[in-house]
Amino acid sequence: MNDRDANRDKQPIAFSERLADSETFWNLFHEGMALVEEAAVYLEGEGKRDSRKLARPASVAFGTESMRLTTRLMQLASWLLLQRAINDGGISATRAESERAKVRLGTMSTATDGPDWDALPAALRTLITRSLRLQERVVALDRSLRPARQPDAQGNPVATAIGQIRSAFDDGS
Repeated sequence: MNDRDANRDKQPIAFSERLADSETFWNLFHEGMALVEEAAVYLEGEGKRDSRKLARPASVAFGTESMRLTTRLMQLASWLLLQRAINDGGISATRAESERAKVRLGTMSTATDGPDWDALPAALRTLITRSLRLQERVVALDRSLRPARQPDAQGNPVATAIGQIRSAFDDGS
C-alpha cells in the first residue's frame, strides 16, 4: 500500500460529495431540467389559454404564481447546472462557492391553499407542487454539500476550549 492509499483510508468518506455525483444527483438533474422545459411549454401554450379564461383575481394570482414558478425553476436550474460543472471538473472550488452564493434556493415560496390557489388551473398547480418538491430536495442536497460552519471561537469559551483540546492532541499528521 502506498502513502496515498494509506492517507485515503484515514480520511472520512465524503458521502455528500459522492451523492453529488451519483445516480441520485443525475436523476435529480434530469428531472429538474425536464420540469423547466415542461413549465415553459405550458406557460407559453396551454397556460396562456388557461389564464385568459380566469376571473380578474384568479388572473392576477396566475400571473404572480407563474412568475414565482419561473423564478424558482431558474434558480433550481442554475444550481443543478453549477453542480454539474463542479462534478465535471469544469469549475474551480473557489469559483463554485462564489457562484453558489448567487443562487437563491429558498426565497420564492407559494401558498398552496386558499381561494387564490383553488382558482388556478390544475396544470399550473401541479407544476408548482412539483417545483416545490424539487426545491426541497435540492436545498437538502445543497446543505449536505456545504461544510458545517465552525463556531466562532472569539467570545465563545466552549469553542475556545475545544480548539485548545484539539491543538493539544493534534499529532501533525
